[in-house]
Amino acid sequence: MHTDPIADMLTRIRNAQAVGKEYVICPYSKIKFALANLLKDEGWIEYVDRVPAYKLPRKECVKYGIKNKNFEYIKIGIKYEHGQPKIKSIRRISKPGRRIYVKKDELPYVRNDRGIAVISTPKGLMTNKQARKEGIGGEYICEVY
Repeated sequence: MHTDPIADMLTRIRNAQAVGKEYVICPYSKIKFALANLLKDEGWIEYVDRVPAYKLPRKECVKYGIKNKNFEYIKIGIKYEHGQPKIKSIRRISKPGRRIYVKKDELPYVRNDRGIAVISTPKGLMTNKQARKEGIGGEYICEVY
């Protein structure tokens, strides 16, 4: 059992990039799927698919330790530019043991606004740039650059 599923997903992406994988598979949840779609929309990852376990090849089920075919998974395509991963750093900020919240006036700038911060707001997950336009704050989930 994972105590922080979002950190687990970010670590899977980081590790897949480090060894040059084409994609990574992680267990499905609404927030992880929304986070992956946000990263895709911002151009940090290639694609995001919601895949039922019974549609995965047996080889992948063994590789990822998938035993129950009733669950759904997220397949995330890793994006590369000139042979290097697009994401240089992906880091969890707010953790289960220490939540970090930011007000609308305190929204962070990541790498001189070249990167993004993912903020969980009452209107859903959005980047720091979108939250600044909307004028709302929330929980500082992670940063990507």
